[in-house]
Amino acid sequence: MKKTSRRTLLATAAAGCALRSIPAVHAQETHTVGLALIGCGGRGSGAAVNAFESPNGPVKLVAMADLFDVRLQSARANLMKRFENQIDVPADRQFIGFDAYRKAIDCLKPGDVAMLTGYAAWRPLQLEYAVSRGINVFMEKSFACDPPGIRRLIAAGEAAQKKNLKIGAGLMCRHSKNRQEMIARIRSGDLGDIINVRAFRMQPVGPLGPKPPAEKELSWQIRNFTKFLWVSGGLFAEMDIHQMDELCWIKDAWPAVAHGTGGRAANSTDLSQNLDSFHAEFTFPDGTHASDTVRYLSNCHNDFATYVHGTKKTARFSGSGHASDCTIYKDHRIAVGNVEWKAKPEEFSVWHAEWNALLDAIRNDKPHNEAVRAAHTNLADIMARAAIHTGQEVVWEEAMASKFQFCPGLDELNENSPPPAPPDERGQYPVPVPGKWKEL
Repeated sequence: MKKTSRRTLLATAAAGCALRSIPAVHAQETHTVGLALIGCGGRGSGAAVNAFESPNGPVKLVAMADLFDVRLQSARANLMKRFENQIDVPADRQFIGFDAYRKAIDCLKPGDVAMLTGYAAWRPLQLEYAVSRGINVFMEKSFACDPPGIRRLIAAGEAAQKKNLKIGAGLMCRHSKNRQEMIARIRSGDLGDIINVRAFRMQPVGPLGPKPPAEKELSWQIRNFTKFLWVSGGLFAEMDIHQMDELCWIKDAWPAVAHGTGGRAANSTDLSQNLDSFHAEFTFPDGTHASDTVRYLSNCHNDFATYVHGTKKTARFSGSGHASDCTIYKDHRIAVGNVEWKAKPEEFSVWHAEWNALLDAIRNDKPHNEAVRAAHTNLADIMARAAIHTGQEVVWEEAMASKFQFCPGLDELNENSPPPAPPDERGQYPVPVPGKWKEL
């Protein structure tokens, strides 16, 4: 499990590998934790695998929900090949539609976990319902698409705190032992004063092509969620929330101001709402800076890492695919022959580690509520996106107070609703134009 990603785990599950035995848990807490999988795509199925394999089990999947039956059936069939003994989801606990999340959560009992692993647009609504029912939550990133959603997350997280509910959030790198040790070294002054942090996520991502004539517009937009701002917050916000979280964790602060630039290649055929290049810079309350550089184009230099620059030394905080290969260099030269300290391989992948922590907190009643911190990280993400899209500086207080919504009335959306992002006659969806675009 040390270097295994969720995609690899799911592929292995689909191949029909033998069921792993479930390690014994604490004698006084041997009850099975029920899971409801709400959002049955790759992330949701991967999270289920992480839960099944946790040493803090046993867990059992007892309900599934999705907007699309084909996704639910595919996920169930793939997971059954490897984890049949941990799945009990008959037809009457398989739910499809915009209200399916409620029915799945209603199948759970106190101590169980609602897995909110579908689309970010509905994450605040689903979190609110789970908390109202007294159910623990695991929610995947990202967590909301706009500031009103962020405020709903914060309110739900605070309500969960009063009920002693456990909420895990999918910023899994926070559970990396190597990163935690690196943070301790940074706090103790190993690098000197931190003057700059740089994150990079530069990798090819394919464009959105034309919608098939037979498919409904609304389902097309939801299925291609990273291509539409109202469903996911957009590809930048969806993917780079991890980089934003690392920047803020390293600085131990939330950004005061964000600004940035972005654009599209001149020959782009992408019909989505995404740009293909981004650069965001944060200014923190102490006056220091952190940046995130993103490019989603093929045949270009790729990089996927976060670097920390102190007055004494430089460190690599994380690597490709969220690798926990933390490294401190002797000075500011980032080179193989200049390593002062390098972390050892971790026992668990970061995806397994976040589930180990959540299940341990449930079984042993430890404090575990990541909702408010996740919401604040997501707001930093929204600040950067808005600054790039609008061409303006964005301050924290402005973003937090904003009433802007990509899809007003989202809670009432149903299969017959008009699409929130209508295409033009060429099939092109609205694309941000700096200086003209409004987002906060």
